[in-house]
Amino acid sequence: MNMSSERRFQVKVKPNAKVSVLEDLGEGLGWQAKLKAAPVEGKANAELIGLVAKHFGCRKADVTIRLGASGRTKVVQIREG
Repeated sequence: MNMSSERRFQVKVKPNAKVSVLEDLGEGLGWQAKLKAAPVEGKANAELIGLVAKHFGCRKADVTIRLGASGRTKVVQIREG
């Protein structure tokens, strides 16, 4: 029996930051990701996936950007289990 589940949350992305960090904005406001990468050729999205995977202790393959791949506000999904 497969007991996999998923978690989805909204992330506001700020590219070209000095440091890469993922911050919980609290109170149901979602997350903010500051990324070193520029938003070109998918570099910022790839960095976001890596940052989310590291923060939540999962594999990069378990993290997908469900909505907003070309925008600043994204919906990220983590497959768990």
